[in-house]
Amino acid sequence: MLHLRQIEVFYAIMRAGSVTEAARALNRTQPAISATLKQLESRLKMQLFERTGGRLEPTPEARALMPDVTEIVGRLSAVERFSLDLASGNRGVLSIAATPHLCDGFVAKTVAAFVKDRPGLKVNLLSLAPSTIFDRIISREVDLGVVSGSVESSALKVEELGEANIACMIPENHRLARRKTLRTQDLKSERIVTYLPQAVLRPYVAPIIEALHPLQISVETGTSATAMRLSMDGAGIALIESALFLAFPVPGYVLRPMEPEIRLNSLLLRPRRGSVSRVANQFAAALRAAFPSN
Repeated sequence: MLHLRQIEVFYAIMRAGSVTEAARALNRTQPAISATLKQLESRLKMQLFERTGGRLEPTPEARALMPDVTEIVGRLSAVERFSLDLASGNRGVLSIAATPHLCDGFVAKTVAAFVKDRPGLKVNLLSLAPSTIFDRIISREVDLGVVSGSVESSALKVEELGEANIACMIPENHRLARRKTLRTQDLKSERIVTYLPQAVLRPYVAPIIEALHPLQISVETGTSATAMRLSMDGAGIALIESALFLAFPVPGYVLRPMEPEIRLNSLLLRPRRGSVSRVANQFAAALRAAFPSN
């Protein structure tokens, strides 16, 4: 079998026209280049060059080989460039899974900024339930996960990214907008948009709903994004977690946290065993910087 070094030497001599110039181009000694050429000719069982006037003249057989050798060298150069791009995070595929409110907020915002300088990078961004995210990371189907709450799994590395809280999205001219925080009783006469009973974030608003039973809930929905949209269209005050609004503030609206405070931790998840790609580590750093400080 031919060795890549032999192909490299043949290509260099064909381009340079002499062993001396080929040695200089490859940063090797002339004897080393000559020895490699002899090995190649022995392997192929034919002469590839004839010495004419101090230069090496390719034989017809060498000229016939050159197109295929050029293609091989081109492919090797492409592999090298691709490897350098992978190392720098400019190429490859990055898979991220996040719960909906984080996926639509800080994660999407970070992805958009991240890919601007990496035109060769493809990102798969998935909006999934926490349990599904856990399974996908453990099975290495995704590189990184972002969830809220708490995670107890020996198969996952968990890093805290930041904190959010349960708050109300209110028009800036609303009577409650003048307050820095809101108490449960402040919502008693208001129409509320919040999460469905089966929604991932419902347990965080449940204490408020139970304390104000029967609360005047106008609409129940599955995601923060939909709740915000409904509130903007006049369906009521959105009782939601704060992360999505903080990532994408809505002009004309303010966010007022509930008192006593109900907190949610935002967590970055990776597989505990094995390593993740360099581009995944770069994205994790970008995501870390994007979240508000604790």
